[in-house]
Amino acid sequence: MNALDRPVWASLQHQPHWGVGDERARRFKADINRFAATPDEGADHLTALAELVQPGDDAVYLLQVPRIVVPAGLETVKAAPGVQMVATRRLAVDDALQRLGDADAAEMLALATLTEPGPFLPRTHTMGRFIGLRIDGRLVAMAGERMRWPGHVEVSGVCTHPDFRGRGLARRLSAAVTAEIQRRGELPFLHAWATNTAAIALYESLGFEVRTAVNVAMLRRLPA
Repeated sequence: MNALDRPVWASLQHQPHWGVGDERARRFKADINRFAATPDEGADHLTALAELVQPGDDAVYLLQVPRIVVPAGLETVKAAPGVQMVATRRLAVDDALQRLGDADAAEMLALATLTEPGPFLPRTHTMGRFIGLRIDGRLVAMAGERMRWPGHVEVSGVCTHPDFRGRGLARRLSAAVTAEIQRRGELPFLHAWATNTAAIALYESLGFEVRTAVNVAMLRRLPA
């Protein structure tokens, strides 16, 4: 199976220090991200996945091409189809944008909490290179890298404050992140909800193409 079919698993296998678990199931640490995965839907792997979601934990996200099987002890909070897209056209590097880091973490979290580009937690920004745009000293848009393994890096965290939409900021930032990944000789990929036609159209205009449909589900521990 192509690693892109199970990107969460591929990412956690490559950088296990980001997560907890073992070869049966892994999840990201609670302050980094909310994704979890197994290498397949074997009974032992599903049991291990359920054990990683404890009472009181936030729901975990599963994202994969194969059909999602909900382990015993967990329930589905939300499930929806998505798409996975890969870059097919080389983009020009934009070095004018600001690199973001630990000093910007609080502002990044606030912007992501407001705009909801996907799970974004206090240390999500440590998963890769993030860039942003400030207007009058205020962080108004950002984009960065999330899941990765050799030769592949995910474009993620793309968001713009509602007061500054319609200016092409998301396009510029997405293009810049993609170009930097390409400059390193890696393949950029990303995910979008299947219903988010505006985002899909934006990424298509940058040369991304839909590789496949993906299944996305949020799971939590059943009440005792």
